[in-house]
Amino acid sequence: MSGCVRTFWPIVLCLAAFATHADIVTDWGDTTTAIADDGPNTVRTMALAQSAVYEAVNAITATYPHDRVDLGSAQGASVEAAVAAASRAVLLQEAPALKDKIEVAYTRALATIAEGDARTKGIGVGERAAADVLTKHSHDLDSIEPYRPATSPGLYVPTTIPTGWSLGQHRPWFMKSAAQFRPGPPPALKSEQWARDYNEIKALGSSTSTVRTPEQTEIAKFWATALPDVHLGLARSVALAAGREVTRNARLYAAVAAAMNETETAVFEAKYHYLFWRPITAIRNGDRDDNAATERDADWAPLIATPMQPEYPCAHCMLAATIATVLRAEAGGNSALNLSTTSNTARGVTRRWSSTDAVVQEVSMARIWAGVHYRTSTEVGNHMGEQVGELVARAYGLH
Repeated sequence: MSGCVRTFWPIVLCLAAFATHADIVTDWGDTTTAIADDGPNTVRTMALAQSAVYEAVNAITATYPHDRVDLGSAQGASVEAAVAAASRAVLLQEAPALKDKIEVAYTRALATIAEGDARTKGIGVGERAAADVLTKHSHDLDSIEPYRPATSPGLYVPTTIPTGWSLGQHRPWFMKSAAQFRPGPPPALKSEQWARDYNEIKALGSSTSTVRTPEQTEIAKFWATALPDVHLGLARSVALAAGREVTRNARLYAAVAAAMNETETAVFEAKYHYLFWRPITAIRNGDRDDNAATERDADWAPLIATPMQPEYPCAHCMLAATIATVLRAEAGGNSALNLSTTSNTARGVTRRWSSTDAVVQEVSMARIWAGVHYRTSTEVGNHMGEQVGELVARAYGLH
């Protein structure tokens, strides 16, 4: 939970950190992200909302081909009303417990739009777009979390259910299956590659590391967030560039959010397929991997809390690479972009980069410095992200 969404007013205060106004798409993207952070599945909610927003906006502006859905007559409809209505409809469906916050945000948005046919038509277009998207993806996932802890009868095991198992069971939007980009296995424990990964993170990722620099520590903490707004902020920084048209921003947000949703499915399918151990487990059992080059450290601990999910591959790395690939495609193959984002685990800090490659590299190193992912896992996550990003970029006609 971000801590910014207890009521509508904290949402406003939280979003005030984004001083630059772009357009209705980015404004509602901020609001939807803040509200969705309190919901059951932030990434999927964002993907549904941004998909509906794009379809509604494009139906009105007719900027791109109408090859996804026919929303009927949209001539003269208000784009602002359509975006608000599409976002509201998805949020009410996906996070009904947050109805009061959603309705306050929607009411405030409509109050800025003059009453009349344009507003009425815009609301209709937005609601139809949301209904189409929600219907299309109504069977993406099960409503239960059926993860079964491994144990023997009577034997205690930690009673916290690992996170993300069900995400790997989602029906993909673009991939042929959740396992389409499943990588090969992690390094064999007797290999030199495993010893390299083990000893690198043992030194760099320890909570008491003497070789990790203060800057590296701060970067690791910046990327420690479990919420996706730190990644979506990269797309926002592109959308804020001068001269951007509202439909182009809607398509960008839709593609990035959908790619993030697809990434979650692919990476968690792989994680729970391989069930590879985290550094804290491996290093405290370094005498049991049958590798003479991995010395045990009985009380080793990582810089940040280890996520409750298998290690391989790196999800943060895959998300960063997926988004970087979509952003490059949207920029015509140009990786030299001015990017920035903020993090709820480093309040008041804005990090900036001059290329998509720089972001991907930083996220990879941050997870090593944090003590939660091995180098091989970051490299594999990056490759998977590029594959998913290319697939989704093509689906949205980005070039």
